[in-house]
Amino acid sequence: MSVEILDHATQATEEWRPGVITRMRVSAMNGAVQLCVFEQWVEPGKGAPTHLHAVEEILAVMEGQADVWVEDETVAVTAGQSVVVPAGRRHGFTNTGTGTLHVMATLAAPMFEASFDAKSEISRRWVPAAG
Repeated sequence: MSVEILDHATQATEEWRPGVITRMRVSAMNGAVQLCVFEQWVEPGKGAPTHLHAVEEILAVMEGQADVWVEDETVAVTAGQSVVVPAGRRHGFTNTGTGTLHVMATLAAPMFEASFDAKSEISRRWVPAAG
């Protein structure tokens, strides 16, 4: 067994929706078997629309502030705070600040999969961009 070092500075970023840039840090694509970790940089007023995952998620605010909702409850979250989202619960977030929101998300599965409430969003499974 050899130890693999992942250099996050060299990992690609993708625009998942207008105003939301994502970097997949750890997933099945680079050897993880139980976790998916990604970070997002979110412009003011943007975020993640209501969706759910089949697994638990930890949403950590690294910089900025956001409103995070889980089902019918909304909480204000700032840098240094996290929200635990139980598996199967509808949730989402919006950047409520004036600067870029930086969030780190950890899912208890090696692939990102989400089902969205909004018809304008497609349910997705993350796969890396070609190139």
